[in-house]
Amino acid sequence: MSNRHFTLIQVEVIGPCRLRLAFADGAQLEVELSDIVRRYPTLTALTDPAVFATAAPGEWGGSVVWNGDDNLELAADNLRARAVEQAGGYSHELIWNWMARHGLTLDSAAEALGLSRRMLAYYRSGAKPVPRTVALALRGWEAEQQAA
Repeated sequence: MSNRHFTLIQVEVIGPCRLRLAFADGAQLEVELSDIVRRYPTLTALTDPAVFATAAPGEWGGSVVWNGDDNLELAADNLRARAVEQAGGYSHELIWNWMARHGLTLDSAAEALGLSRRMLAYYRSGAKPVPRTVALALRGWEAEQQAA
């Protein structure tokens, strides 16, 4: 994975189903995973504290893996998005999901939001944090579409 903001350099278990993640871009974020572990049967093994304690960066820092088992693995970009959202921020996945929900291209989405294509691409890729104003603009655009 070439994006430093999604490359894990350190994973620390700080509680039951809770990790502190250090990324190559210097960001350190905490993420709570209990809801994901409960939701997906394939992750049931992570309810065992001994198994959860084996969390480590996966190959090339692109994921967190437990017990060296590829079946117990979560992608770094998804973990970062979840951590950002749990901290009250807005993740790149917000942009992806909004665009997919409305069938928008990068060009049409940028135009709808009054942003340059390049800036929206930065937000969508996670290279730059999504500002609150952009997150609110997504909601405002959706409200306008529903009212029309």
